[in-house]
Amino acid sequence: MAPGTVEIAIVVGLFFILFGPTQLPKLARSLGQAKTEFNRGLTEGGGESDTEADMNRGGRTENVALTEDAASKGIDVEGKTVDEVKEAVQSAEEE
Repeated sequence: MAPGTVEIAIVVGLFFILFGPTQLPKLARSLGQAKTEFNRGLTEGGGESDTEADMNRGGRTENVALTEDAASKGIDVEGKTVDEVKEAVQSAEEE
């Protein structure tokens, strides 16, 4: 059920009647800009999301995974900041 040439000609004719020949270039330009913005948004959002990163860690957030890693190395995380725990884990891995 693909449209034939007659149907396409009717649709194009309706566009000319509804929008007029002066408005069609503006309409085409705005559609092109919208497509460009959409494609730019797709490429900018191409990185891994926080949810995907959590799922790669077995459904755990970064802080929970860090806490569990520190506990497995025998590091006490009570009262420490995230950066302090990261440093302690890195120093434990180096030893």
